[in-house]
Amino acid sequence: MAELKGTTNEIDDLLDEDDEDTQKDKYLTFTVGKEDYGIEIYFVTEIIGIQKITDVPDMPGYVKGVINLRGKVIPVMDVRLRFNMPERAYDDRTCIVVVNVNGTAVGLVVDTVKEVADIPQNQIELPPEVADVSTQHYIKGLGKIGEDVKILLDVEKLVRSEGMGTMKSIADFAREQGVPTVA
Repeated sequence: MAELKGTTNEIDDLLDEDDEDTQKDKYLTFTVGKEDYGIEIYFVTEIIGIQKITDVPDMPGYVKGVINLRGKVIPVMDVRLRFNMPERAYDDRTCIVVVNVNGTAVGLVVDTVKEVADIPQNQIELPPEVADVSTQHYIKGLGKIGEDVKILLDVEKLVRSEGMGTMKSIADFAREQGVPTVA
């Protein structure tokens, strides 16, 4: 958990900066399954430990439900399930990365948060055309850090939900239905 606290402090420092250039080329990296992924730090508002998720009926399988984060109802998506990976039990390393996409907060459940990494544009390559078409459109590029490769995700496409608009509709639906969110 100390690693999470350090990463959270690093994000807080970056988000406190007024100059948007300090966020340029910075990615929050995390693991899902055996792979390392990254999302632009610009979208990340905070990282929290796993907590009680209230189930919302009639949602896609990858939408775990909603959480009450300081009085705000936030839909939560399990990135593992979004990528059609097998479900796994949450543990003390599982985190919810809260992102803000077009004014809507969404929680992304990931296996482990790693670090904030600097990945300059010249170290990012387009994804190969041979990738699975169902998940390829979430991939923005492949970031090279030394000998490692991080799969960089397009957060806006990741949280967009086919057949039901956006993740915002989940939070709206939960509020309209009076889904209890008090943990």
